[in-house]
Amino acid sequence: MVDNIKVLIVDQQPLFRQGIRYSLTRTRDIEVMGEASVDEEVLSHIETSPPDVVLLGIDPALSDGLKLCSIIKQHLPTVAVIIFTSYPEDDQLFQAIKAQASAYISKAVTTEELTHTIRQCAHGAHPINEILVNRPKVAEHILQQFQELAREKEIATFTSPLTPRETEILKYMAQGYLNKQIADALTVTEQTVKNHITSILRKLNVNARTQAVIVALKKGLVSISQD
Repeated sequence: MVDNIKVLIVDQQPLFRQGIRYSLTRTRDIEVMGEASVDEEVLSHIETSPPDVVLLGIDPALSDGLKLCSIIKQHLPTVAVIIFTSYPEDDQLFQAIKAQASAYISKAVTTEELTHTIRQCAHGAHPINEILVNRPKVAEHILQQFQELAREKEIATFTSPLTPRETEILKYMAQGYLNKQIADALTVTEQTVKNHITSILRKLNVNARTQAVIVALKKGLVSISQD
């Protein structure tokens, strides 16, 4: 368990950053360790004192936010990045998934929704996956773009079949289960689950859990909810 979740707020608007900081100060298990504008200098600050979660605001007029997310994940893959946006839309969501964001949320969220998402991401969950599973139209749009970009890569080279156990674990991953939750559900050790996930990522030729879910949806290994 993470007793004290360290959060860094990154956004171009000082007033918005201050508002988020104020909202989070009333939460006992979340500590705001700082705030900054969206620029690559943030990376040196993160590398010096890594947070558990980065709240990263993006502006449609700027491309630096999503680029910064990619850079953070390349340098510090264990840091969870939550994308904040004023105008949620499908193309931006797709770019957030490519940038390996853990969550993609509107700036209109409540404090309760924000703190819940922060806790999820700090514990290794990827709430962004839930959008793919629960919103078929969005998933279809994203998968179409993914297929175009990945035609010559992971889709084409998918040759190693998943075992029944790996397929079962992949379904849990798509539902947002943490490794420990999967282990409890299957009555195995958490290390066993990690080993299976490593094998799944290798067989699907991807580097992240969200990418694995996308490929699994494309291949029909995980069904999309029709609710």
